[in-house]
Amino acid sequence: MRQTGWPGLRARLFHLLFLLRRPMTLGVRGLVHDRASNSVFLIRHTYVPGWQLPGGGVEVGETLLEALARELAEEGNITIAAAPVLKSVHFNRRSSRRDHVGFYLIESFKQTAPKAPDHEIAEAGFFPLDRLPEATTPATLRRIAEIFAKAEISPYW
Repeated sequence: MRQTGWPGLRARLFHLLFLLRRPMTLGVRGLVHDRASNSVFLIRHTYVPGWQLPGGGVEVGETLLEALARELAEEGNITIAAAPVLKSVHFNRRSSRRDHVGFYLIESFKQTAPKAPDHEIAEAGFFPLDRLPEATTPATLRRIAEIFAKAEISPYW
């Protein structure tokens, strides 16, 4: 039930003050795994080095799953075909002191066409787990090890 009058206004003002004083950012990343070829989808951005998992920030009014679906479509022409599995949530202290990332495993998907390079994505593609690109980022390698090598899940991205 929504509060009205001074108590409701007061609660909204305190919430706004909290957001201004303690903003938190939230992102998503997806590990798209093609079981048939035992490969994973990675991207290389035009503005940061290394190969990494697709993903990005959760926009205002968007759920994590909506953000994941949007990012996979934008960065890989990939559509989620069945519910992805939230595997872990990580503190991304390299990005900021208030950034967190939801990490999903996607094993049911469709790719309409290979992702062509654009202003954001320099390269993208599926890579066999035993032949990942040399410049795969440490965070990406940790997430892959957590899923496929049953490595301990780190609280940090």
